[in-house]
This record gives sequence, structure tokens and C-alpha cells, in this order.
Amino acid sequence: MSWSFEFEDQPWFAGFRDLATNGVDKPVLNVFRMFGMMNGKRVRVDANRMYSLQNFVDSSVRGMPDIGAIAARDKNSAAIMYWNYHDKDTAFAVETVNISVNDIPAKKIKITEYRIDQTHSNSYELWKQMGSPQAPNAQQVALLEKKGKLELVEKPYAKKVDGAWQHRIMLPGQAVSLIKIEW
Repeated sequence: MSWSFEFEDQPWFAGFRDLATNGVDKPVLNVFRMFGMMNGKRVRVDANRMYSLQNFVDSSVRGMPDIGAIAARDKNSAAIMYWNYHDKDTAFAVETVNISVNDIPAKKIKITEYRIDQTHSNSYELWKQMGSPQAPNAQQVALLEKKGKLELVEKPYAKKVDGAWQHRIMLPGQAVSLIKIEW
């Protein structure tokens, strides 16, 4: 569910309550796309740098970045969405994220990773690199539309496993990733 509005003839990337700007998808829409790929039931995540909901509500994220995750699992797949977030919209250090998935009922899995960061799935960053044009030309709009779609980090790949899978990922500041594991 989204609490969104449509406003005609607004400046590019001007609002906070919309999912697109002048027909170009904003990065936040890609977070919703990631949520849409999380099937099954939610499962417990152990994360030593994740803010509690109460702490987040009371004081937001002003100290160390929030390195957290949510996960879901169904009969033939698991999905983990994880993030490196801070309230200040500045580039924080890349963080190492260790992911472990247990009780995989198969010997081979397919791994697909999507990301939103400075270079993936982020029309806003591209727009800023273009000089923040308020009247982008047709070629610029086409590039912004493409960058507004959810992007893969790399081509999906297969991996042999023996009931568990571990992976170490370098996650940039202000980034969100989704790993989809299928068996």
C-alpha cells in the first residue's frame, strides 16, 4: 500500500509523496517492486546493526547507519531485502554484509540480486548527474525512464549448496538490495 498523490506539471523530483516524477519512476518505487518479489511467510532475521522499530520511531537514524534486513520464504524460494541507511543523504562508507540462509531443501539454487544505490535503479542520481534539468530532452527522458527500472547487480547465477548458503556483500551507503534464492 502506498499513500501517494498525482500532481500535474510539477518540477522534476520536487515532491516526497510521489512514486514517479513526470512519468519517470523514482527510486522508492523500486523498493515497492522489491517488496512485491518477497513471497511466502516472513522469517526471523538476526542483524547486529539493525535499529529497533521503537528506536527508529523515537530518534530516527542519526548515529551509526542502520544495517538491517527482512526476509520471507515459501516452498521454492527465499528473499532477503537488506539496507544501509542513514537520515543524512550523504555517501557513507561501504559496509560488509554477511548473509546466511539455512535449511535449504535443495542441492542447487539460483541467486538473483537487485539493488538501488548511486548507480543502480536510481533515476534521481542520474538526473543530478545530468545537471538537474527541468526540461530534459527526449534522449535524457529515455535514459531517466530506463534508470527508473529495477536493475540487477549482476546476471543471475546457480550455486551448489548443502542445506545452507553464505554470502558476503559489500553494500554502499544509502543502498537497498534484494537477494532472491530459488530452488
